[in-house]
Formats: sequence, C-alpha cells, structure tokens
Amino acid sequence: MYLITVLGNLLIILAVSSDSHLHTPMYFFLANLSFVDICFTSTTIPKMLVNIETKNKVITYEGCITQIYFLILFAVLDVFLLTVMAYDRFMAICHPLHYTVIMHPRLCGLLILVSWITCILNSLLQSLMVLRLSFCADLQIPHFFCELNQMIQLACSDTFLNNMVMYFAALLLGGGPFAGILYSYCKIVSCIRAMSSAQGKYTAFSTCASHLSVVSLFYCTMLGVYLCSAVTHNAHSSATASVMYTVITPMLNPYIYSLRNKDIKQALKALFVKLTKNRPIV
Repeated sequence: MYLITVLGNLLIILAVSSDSHLHTPMYFFLANLSFVDICFTSTTIPKMLVNIETKNKVITYEGCITQIYFLILFAVLDVFLLTVMAYDRFMAICHPLHYTVIMHPRLCGLLILVSWITCILNSLLQSLMVLRLSFCADLQIPHFFCELNQMIQLACSDTFLNNMVMYFAALLLGGGPFAGILYSYCKIVSCIRAMSSAQGKYTAFSTCASHLSVVSLFYCTMLGVYLCSAVTHNAHSSATASVMYTVITPMLNPYIYSLRNKDIKQALKALFVKLTKNRPIV
C-alpha cells in the first residue's frame, strides 16, 4: 500500500511538471497535495513496516515527538490545500472572467507559503506543549503511531492546557477551512443551477467532482476516527479507523483525480511514451 501511495502521487507530480498544459493553478495545487500526501504517509508507514519486520515495537521519546510534529504538520497541510483547491474551483466556476487575473502565479505561491508557515507554527506549538508533560516509565501507546491525543491521555501530569490548545487548534485550523470549503461549494452549486446549458452544468460540475470526492473521503475518515475513539474508547477500533486517513485516503487521491480527469490521463500517457522512447535498448 505504501509503495502504491508513493508511486501514484509521484506520477501525478511528474505528469503536472512535464506537461505545460497542466501548468495552471488547479494542477499546481494538486501537485502540492500529492507531495504532502507522500510526506504524510512517510511519517508513519515506514516505521510501522520496520516494526513488523524486526518485531520490535519500541520507539524513543524523541522519535515519538518528531513523529507527532510531522504528522500534525502534513495532516493540517492537507486540510489547507483542500481548502485552497476549493477556493480555486469557486473562482473558476463563479468568476470565470476574472479567474486568470485573480489566480495569478504570485497569489498561488503565496497561498501555499502561508499554508506551510501556519502549519509549521501550529505543529511546533503542539509538539512543545507535549514536551511540558511528564510520563511514567515504560509507556505503552495503544496505536501503530504516536498520535497527539493518545500521548496527552497517557500523561501523568495535568493535561488541561494541552487539551484546550489541541481542541482550539482543531476547531480553528480544521473547522475554519471546512467552513470555507462548504461556503465555496454552496456558491458553486448556486452558480451551476443558474446556468441555462445542460452541457455547461456538466462541464462545471466535472471540474470539481474529483476534489469533492477527495474532500468527502478525507473529512469522513477523519471524523470517523474521532467519533470512534470518543464513543467506543476502544484502542483497536481507533487504530483501525486511523489507517483510513493515514494510508487509504492518500493512496486513493491520485487515482480519484486520474480516473476522472482527461487532462491527467493524457499527461500520464505522454509521460509513459516519453519514458519508453528514452529507454535505452540493450
């Protein structure tokens, strides 16, 4: 699964970078999402595979804090990129005449830069908050990776401040972007309904169908994890649900976009042809 995830997302990045027709804001954000998905899965899966191979489930305290830092970083960055992509679709469908003027390369680069800086600062804050906690000896984490919520629950010291910061950040950096996505799609649906041409409606909807599928998959699995841990209090169920958004979602993203997008399909075909032609004959 890990190799499939890396390969699928890497092909999207190569397709977008090699085809000049895909040098648009939508595909620029898609390539960034693919890169973040590779990093997101690489935060947890390689360590898990090593643990399975060596039959050693031990992780150092420093390693656990590092894993928490990068896991939060790339998870929140996924949310931000999906929000930016929703804004891009909103501008393309609702304001097509002003799209190229507003979504210029400088703004696209600025949106990515702001997303990275915000996520880095948030991840740093959450990690530093964990460092202030004290833990008992021989700590056992009932999960296949170090998750912030699990670490806070296993602390021996007072965790009130940590919980407040964690929930506030989740509400602000998770709920805020989600509200932005909902607002964008409400406007998009309103614009599509106002179109008189059936072909125009289909074309407009098809440009955002893949993104809507990815957003639904990501948020539904993320919500499922927290509902599962809150309702059942079962570590095994929570770990199983976590596999969905840490492994399954990043793996499916490139295939959702490639299967439903003619431009990506054509770019991938051109890339394979180019690689085949450049291959030396022995």
